[in-house]
Amino acid sequence: MTAPRRTDGPPGRMVFAEPPVFDSVEQERLDRRQRLAVALRAFARLGFDMGVAGHITARDPEHPDRFWVNPFGVHFGMIRASDLIQVDHSGAVVAGDGILNTAAFRIHSEIHAARPDVVAAAHAHSLYGSAWSAMNRPIQPLTNEGCMFFEDHVIHTEHTGVTLEDLKAKAIAQGLGPHRAAVLANHGVVTVGQSVDEAAWWFIAFEHSAHVQFLAEAAGTPRPADPADARTVRDTMGTPRAAWFSFQPLYQRIVREDPDVLD
Repeated sequence: MTAPRRTDGPPGRMVFAEPPVFDSVEQERLDRRQRLAVALRAFARLGFDMGVAGHITARDPEHPDRFWVNPFGVHFGMIRASDLIQVDHSGAVVAGDGILNTAAFRIHSEIHAARPDVVAAAHAHSLYGSAWSAMNRPIQPLTNEGCMFFEDHVIHTEHTGVTLEDLKAKAIAQGLGPHRAAVLANHGVVTVGQSVDEAAWWFIAFEHSAHVQFLAEAAGTPRPADPADARTVRDTMGTPRAAWFSFQPLYQRIVREDPDVLD
């Protein structure tokens, strides 16, 4: 495995480091599992844990019809890479000893099946994302983070509750379409990405954007960014590489402070 690379872009474009490149699928799988464990610990630190609710998945690099997910009933803040379980699209656990969250399987299996470009998907019952799911309207581009979701998230208006039925899960995946986020009515938010880091960062950014909008609307009448400006921010700072890069400081902190997360 090589270290993250720097790629210089054309003048006027932001430059970000790139994810590492791997010499084998085994190295890539280990890195993906470790990043998934780190993302779960990040969610715990940010208060996105609510009992047994919530899950992040990562597609296996060798078997695209399988994904890794946190075991049901284990606190996000305790997860190690070795604790993750691998399941196939029929719901069978093919690696690991934990219990599968059936709702996680339903939602994520349908998203992974419908979106070959998606490596990871994140869903949790976070405070502001959950509150926003009761608003039945999109996030406004009030900040740079809000601009990243401008015209790139959907409102899924059917209340999914505990998503145990295939039809409900398929509807979520179909409603998500090509977008990076879906607000599930009275339920919460799900975000996706081409890496674990990206999916986790979009979730963090959406939670921040919802919090900001609640504060702004409580104080007065907020003024959104001009649509053209919002698109520019989204297309510059809202790329998969930029999202991956944005997550790296949090990744670095957790790995340094909780080295067992990589075990």
